Amino acid sequence: MRSTFLVNAVYGESAREHGLTTQQGQLLCVLMGQPYGMGELSAMLGLAKSSLTGLVDRTERNGLVRREADERDTRAVRVALTARGGRLARDFYTETCRRIEELLDRLDDADRDALARLLGRVVRDNDAPAVFLEPNE
Repeated sequence: MRSTFLVNAVYGESAREHGLTTQQGQLLCVLMGQPYGMGELSAMLGLAKSSLTGLVDRTERNGLVRREADERDTRAVRVALTARGGRLARDFYTETCRRIEELLDRLDDADRDALARLLGRVVRDNDAPAVFLEPNE
């Protein structure tokens, strides 16, 4: 639990410094890979559809995301990053990763590798969605 609080505090501080709420930061990071439909985003972010609609509305008003027609379903929309949102998402993601890596400064390379291997296994074993990818993936 303490490690979760530690990482969440770093994430929240980075979000605030980039002018984002933590949920907006999560939304931008998820959208770095590709646009998603509202239903997909609701499942990925663990938000009720009404909460997600409000989040997308606020983030859209800030010029960071846009709604676009879904080519497969004319009744649905997809949410995509704007150019400004893409730049902010990359900056936020990079800075947040740097700060989280700083939490490991006192670990030697072997301990870092072991931690990465074990956390990777926890993620895989629990089928965590691959939504926070490296920007070049």
